[in-house]
Amino acid sequence: MKSYGVNELRKMFLEFFESKEHLKMKSFSLIPHNDNSLLLINSGMAPLKPYFTGQEIPPRKRVTTCQKCIRTGDIENVGKTARHGTFFEMLGNFSFGDYFKDEAIAWSWEFLTEVVGIDEDRLYPSVYQDDDEAFEIWNKKIGIPAERIFRFGKADNFWEHGAGPCGPCSEIYFDRGEKYGCGSPDCTVGCECDRYIEVWNNVFTQFENDGKGNYTELVQKNIDTGMGLERLAVVVQDVDSIFDVDTIQALRNKVCEFANVTYKEDENQDVSIRLITDHIRSATFMISDGIMPTNEGRGYVLRRLIRRAARHGRLLGIDGMFLAKLSATVIEGSKDGYPELDEKKDFIFNVLTQEETKFNKTIDQGLSILASLEEEMAEKGVKTLSGADAFKLYDTYGFPLDLTKEILEEKGYDIDEDGFKAAMEEQRVAARTARKTTNYMGADATVYDEIDSAITTDFVGYENLTAESKITVVTTDTEITEAIVDGQHGTIFVEQTPFYATMGGQEGDTGIITTADGEFQVEETIKLLGGKVGHVGKVTKGMLKVGDTATMQVCTKGRADTCKNHSATHLLQKALNNVFGSNLEQKGSLVTPDSLSFDFAHFSPMTAEEIAQVEQIVNAEIQACLPVVTQEMSIEDAKKTGAMALFGEKYGDTVRVVSMGDFSIELCGGTHVANTSNIMTFKILSEAGVAAGVRRIEALTGEGVFQYYKNLEAELAKAAQIVKATPATLTEKLGHLMAEMKELSSENESLKSKLAKDALGDVASQVVEVKGVKFLATAVDGVDMNGLRDLGDQLKGNLGEGVVVLASSNDGKVNLIVMATDAAMKQGAHAGNLIKAIAPCVGGGGGGRPNMAQAGGKNPAGIADALAKATEVLTEQLA
Repeated sequence: MKSYGVNELRKMFLEFFESKEHLKMKSFSLIPHNDNSLLLINSGMAPLKPYFTGQEIPPRKRVTTCQKCIRTGDIENVGKTARHGTFFEMLGNFSFGDYFKDEAIAWSWEFLTEVVGIDEDRLYPSVYQDDDEAFEIWNKKIGIPAERIFRFGKADNFWEHGAGPCGPCSEIYFDRGEKYGCGSPDCTVGCECDRYIEVWNNVFTQFENDGKGNYTELVQKNIDTGMGLERLAVVVQDVDSIFDVDTIQALRNKVCEFANVTYKEDENQDVSIRLITDHIRSATFMISDGIMPTNEGRGYVLRRLIRRAARHGRLLGIDGMFLAKLSATVIEGSKDGYPELDEKKDFIFNVLTQEETKFNKTIDQGLSILASLEEEMAEKGVKTLSGADAFKLYDTYGFPLDLTKEILEEKGYDIDEDGFKAAMEEQRVAARTARKTTNYMGADATVYDEIDSAITTDFVGYENLTAESKITVVTTDTEITEAIVDGQHGTIFVEQTPFYATMGGQEGDTGIITTADGEFQVEETIKLLGGKVGHVGKVTKGMLKVGDTATMQVCTKGRADTCKNHSATHLLQKALNNVFGSNLEQKGSLVTPDSLSFDFAHFSPMTAEEIAQVEQIVNAEIQACLPVVTQEMSIEDAKKTGAMALFGEKYGDTVRVVSMGDFSIELCGGTHVANTSNIMTFKILSEAGVAAGVRRIEALTGEGVFQYYKNLEAELAKAAQIVKATPATLTEKLGHLMAEMKELSSENESLKSKLAKDALGDVASQVVEVKGVKFLATAVDGVDMNGLRDLGDQLKGNLGEGVVVLASSNDGKVNLIVMATDAAMKQGAHAGNLIKAIAPCVGGGGGGRPNMAQAGGKNPAGIADALAKATEVLTEQLA
């Protein structure tokens, strides 16, 4: 058996099934599309669910893929064993109602034995215990002796996931030899040791499970095959584990090189080597698909992976930043199968470096805090870290819970995870919101799931805003129906529509649908699986029914304004590229008739100068009256033009390329103006951060800008009217008013001081001596704290040396102030301690310095007691 490399095996598999009339499709993004049941794509079939369920018609009935996948269910074991990993590639061949068991089994055997060249005597098939059909194929048609075919039960050889399509499996095991075995005389296929390894799994989707254990035969039977590419490489290259296959070994060796260690010399070091090797693969692919490190969802998974890898790099003694350098090795080893990695490498390196830098800033302090907490637990004889302390490490020092848990487990401690969850309840509300009801696809279950998959809608709205078409489906909010009547809310489907459905960041059209018998107000237009377009809204007159001929009329102004904003978004993206460089990554956009917003990857706020520069560039191109030309071409030809594409977006074989002169060229399925001059003008309203490493620009165009300035002008006129000025003289008038207010405020303070002094009257007779220190304690009505401070200063000056205590009742509240001179303090007087003692008398509290303290209270009736107690306290203070 020849030792093929990972990249060779991937190519061989895909080419083999292309020879069997399969369509080779590129790997889908790791981010699930319309599937709320998954955080990340975790199998080859996951992104193909719409084809299996019939919700979408596949591009061909036979498909083959090599799908990038991530599973983190056993992330805590990654590194600890050589079996576990988070990232893997899944080879697959799929049939949607075409071939079935005969071909699937025959081709899997042909590929393994004839193409790869594996010895037939080292391969052992298994079947579901009741699947006699599969057994007969292996035994009679392939020629495998009955004693070499293993029957297993439902747990091992039957695939199902709740309600929905399901079926038996047939797996193929490879005997790696006695050196990998457990030594038991009973060791055979199905043993838990490493000798017999599963390399291929054929899933025969032939039943429908109603969710209650009742199975019916499917009319359309499907084939779902999965084979781990790395696992196949382990077999073909005859190595111990996935960490020893060629591309992953190169990465593993690079980790060792950075750490100046050797693999297989120290088990603790090996754990870190394997963990870093695995995690940097996952992180590199996730970032390439546009996932950013955050504190929730798939972004949190990425952050965990990066920070675990960074921490284990420290354990290995790697100096400085290293993750981006390791990522370069991942890209070099995988770019043959995933060219987008090389195209996005600068972006990937930047994200990794930013996240590693953030963690490095806090990890040392966090580790120090954790060490202190460990010491405290050891002293108390406690083995569990409190949830509050674990949350502090997470919130302040960026330690994901599992990282803290991993560090503690190494030393025999655990964490109060319930306490941690309770501590972060407020910050994780969105992430913890209960999942909505989902269908087999994992998408939100809706009435639209019941529509015949053969129903489609052609979009004719690039050239027309009106069209006549036949109504094909009508629904209420809960069911498919034949008709809806005046006042009812529902959705209309037609054969052809000029209404643009919400997608690609552009909000769908609104408008009117009319028939001979009724009128329907379209409130939103939505894109559904299988090429369907739904017009959601309300019947405003009469009745609309299936089969009616309908006149479709898009709101002309709404579409025109949307076009302006969408075209301006293209100009904005190019302007940002000019200012920040061509690597700037679009993270999303929203285009509506009223405004536009544009999200992009950037790690710092834009300066006022940068905002002005971008705005100036966009307006210059608007004034340049650039023609906006849309052409349809192949994706290959589009790339040759240099057209920008939204990364992670799936494009068909034919794409629309929108050019604005020589300034901007983008792949785009949206609607646009005919000339940039139609946009009229462009104004940025705001620029702010919306997520980790993501900025958002919000802007207006055309009439929206004029309305914005009109509103500002109205506000300005209103403000001028209030101060009896004109907009032209408003600034000068406000300057005069501010100066006048300052002068009046000063006069007011003087008057308040005089009133307070007058209200106090002659207090000289109230001055007493306490152990030789002059002491004045008195009350005055209606004076606020500022007034009391002024009075206190005056009275302290009159005393020369001594202690002053003043109390005032003002609007049902009490203000207290105590002042002590230097000489009084030398004899033991302390204003702060004195006020602490007397404040409870008025139902309050306070404190302050030795020379001055103040307090508030809510019990004016206690003022007399407070002043009396002041004498007692001062007597105790004085030596």
